[in-house]
Amino acid sequence: MSIDTVSGWDVLDNAHSALRTVIAGVAAGDWGRPTPCSKWDVTQVLQHAAGDQRAYAAAITGEGGPTEDPFSPSGHLEEVPSVFVEEAIRAAAAAWKTVGEDVQDAPTPLPQGRMPGWLGAGAAALDAAVHAWDIAVATGQPSPLTVELARALTPVATGIVEPLRAYGAYAAALESESGDEVAALLRYLGRDPGWTA
Repeated sequence: MSIDTVSGWDVLDNAHSALRTVIAGVAAGDWGRPTPCSKWDVTQVLQHAAGDQRAYAAAITGEGGPTEDPFSPSGHLEEVPSVFVEEAIRAAAAAWKTVGEDVQDAPTPLPQGRMPGWLGAGAAALDAAVHAWDIAVATGQPSPLTVELARALTPVATGIVEPLRAYGAYAAALESESGDEVAALLRYLGRDPGWTA
């Protein structure tokens, strides 16, 4: 990872790495495959994930937001996917690098607005990581969500997700079942850990 992609927030750097790795692993014929985001294919999830990272960056810097509505992705991508996502990751990482660990009112694009830096950076990480998972399971790749990453993201999820469900950003939580922390996080986010295309 080059220095300009490091945000200074471990959870965000790890989530960005997961998203970057999964995008690199998508085969040329898999961009139209269905995903756990039932209305979107792989390309649309990529557009949404990249757009959200740009939105987090723009909330901090005041410039360089998404080029289209992340919640209405077109499904048409003119750029190379890895380049498209890398530019968004770099923008988000550079923006979060300016937010110190002691900041209590970091700007975010979420309806909740400003929040402690750890929670805002975690929210950006949650978005990147869960969409990396969506794309991975849609394209037959191993899950990029490790137990350690899920453990770091769980307090973020419980801190921000409930009000976002009303906006359609997350589905209703699924009934809890036995399983590890990755499965528990996915169910809380309204995703079936056993989803297949």
